[in-house]
Parts: sequence; C-alpha cells; structure tokens
Amino acid sequence: MHRLLHTAILGIALSLCLTSYSTCQASAPDVSACAYVLMEADSGRVLAAHNELQERSIASTTKIMTALVALEHSALSDRVTVKSAHLKEGSSMYLRAGETLTMEELLYGLLLPSGNDAAECIADFCGGKEQFVAWMNEKAARLGMEHTAFANPSGLDEQGHYSCARDMAVLAAHAMRQPVFLRLASTKNASVGSRTMSNHNKLLSRYDGCIGLKTGYTGEAGRTLVTCVERDGMRLIAVTLYDGNDWQDHTALYDYGFSAYRLQTPIHRGTPVASVAVRGGKSVFVQAVAQADFSWPTAEGETLTTRVCVKDAVDAPVSIGGVLGEIAFYSGDTEVGRIALVADAGVETVDAAEQISFTQRLIRLLRQGTGK
Repeated sequence: MHRLLHTAILGIALSLCLTSYSTCQASAPDVSACAYVLMEADSGRVLAAHNELQERSIASTTKIMTALVALEHSALSDRVTVKSAHLKEGSSMYLRAGETLTMEELLYGLLLPSGNDAAECIADFCGGKEQFVAWMNEKAARLGMEHTAFANPSGLDEQGHYSCARDMAVLAAHAMRQPVFLRLASTKNASVGSRTMSNHNKLLSRYDGCIGLKTGYTGEAGRTLVTCVERDGMRLIAVTLYDGNDWQDHTALYDYGFSAYRLQTPIHRGTPVASVAVRGGKSVFVQAVAQADFSWPTAEGETLTTRVCVKDAVDAPVSIGGVLGEIAFYSGDTEVGRIALVADAGVETVDAAEQISFTQRLIRLLRQGTGK
C-alpha cells in the first residue's frame, strides 16, 4: 500500500508561490531566424521558440556532434597523420598532407576555426568516415534527436544532412555537460604548431557568461549559430538557423531569458521527504530522501507543486539507496519532472534472539517521544 503526500509534506522548502522579480517579465524578442529556440539546459524547458522542429541544413554546427563522437572513439593524445583526401573546401585549420597532430589539436581546429579538414581527418582516423557518420546518427538517436540525420562530419551541404533547432539545443546541452568538450568549446584562442587559431564564436568575448558553442555557414543553411550562457547557476542554450542577424538575436534571447526566468531548486539530493516504517529491522524507520537535485526555470507568477508517493512500510533488510517512492513536480496541471526517493541508510534484519514485535517497538518509540 502507498500513501500520497501533497506539497505540505515538504513544508516551506517546496513552496514556490513566487513573488515579483526585480524586473518585470519581458516579452520574447522578435528574432529574424527562420527557426530558433531558447532552452534551459538542465531541465530542457523551452523558454522561446519558432519553427523549432523544422528540419533544415545546419552547416558547421554539425561539428558539435563530430567532436562528441571523436571524444568517445579516441584519446586526446592519439597522433593522427593528415592525408591529402582530408583537405576539404570551406573553412579550414589549414592542415598539410603528411603532418601529424594530436587528436586534441585537431579538435581545437575543428571547434575554433571550424576546420572541415580537421573534421575529415578526425572521422577517417576514428573508424573511417562511413563508420564515423553511423556513430553520429546512433548518438543522435540515443539523445532523442528525432528530426536529425547526419551524412558527413563537417556540415557541408549534402542530401540527407539536417537537424532542427530543438534537436540542436538538446545536443548542445548534452555536450556542455562533458568537461573536455566544455573546455575546448570555451577556448578563445589556441596555438597548434605555428598556427594561432581564434574561436569564431564572438559571444565568448561579447556576452557575459558565454561558455560556448559553435558557428556555421553554408549557402543552403545560411548563418547557423549555437551558443551557451551561464549566469547565477542557470545555463541557457540558444540556437538560430538561417539567421542573418544571429549575434544580435542571441543577445536579445539571452537578455529575455535571464530577465524573465529564475531557476528554482525546490529539492536537493539527500533532502528528507518522508519516514518509512521498517518491518523486522534493527531500526523502526528509514528516511526517504531525494535521489537527485531537481531544478526548473519559472517565470513571474508561475508556481510549482509536488506530489509524493512513498511506501507505508518495507521489510528488512533495506539497502542504502533502495527506492522507496518518488516525487513528481507540477507547473499547473503539467508534470515537469520526477525523481526517485531512496533510503538514506541501510537497515539490517533483527536477529531472532533480539526479535521484538513491530508493534511493540513502535509503541516504545512513540512513548519516548511523548515522555510517558
């Protein structure tokens, strides 16, 4: 049997009736992109969007996926020899056939000056281009990128190579959780041999809190841009596709996002939520605590409520971290998240010689609490 505990179970800690912010909620800006999205990275909540599921060419923002797949299938210290077949048209890190670089150096060339030659060299080294592209598509499927297909590692226009703004935001949020990728994508300048390479992402220097990501351009895709900004613990992702005013549009989107939303964390990992009785254990109760943090961006006037479902009692033994229930979070009538409630300690089965009835032990504990 389970019992349902409402918001009050957590008291003030989960009361999110929000007061006014220091600034009034702004309106979403007018954006000139054919498709765009502004997303809070951890929750995946879309804060503003237009045509976000429209499938379009994405140019060199493709290289976000290229870098991730390379990091999964190679070591940064791997040494890679450049072949003449790797020297592709378009943006370049100006590789020379016959030279040898480390994978880390190639990744800088991939993400900063957006080298198509680096992309080809990386893919050829990591299993060959055909296998590498297959890995790109497999990873896209794992991430739930339902409107995405990759045909090459560089992002050059090709039939069957496309994505959408929403999928690219999902990819970017995942990428920025990877420490090595974050370090590479946030680097403004890097030296590789005699080369000094600058990051094409101008927001790294122009917008406070920008920590990545990737630019792109082809004739078919137009200007594409994926960026990431973090302020006061909230990380936002902006994606614009076919946008001739992308730098200004990203700035406007972030200004809106950070003024209109605040990241709320109503519960942290380890927060006690309920006590669960233990039958036949050396302890009468075990605490059900949150397995993880939960955060959600909220606008002025929005509220979060919770619904907690835990077991009335469990039989010993109880393992630390064992699932005892769950807590769901709602914005209005819409569920926006759910995390498990787990045992904060293990409880051993009482020895037969020490066996006392569950009821008797519970009565003793209650008497101790009342002083009788």
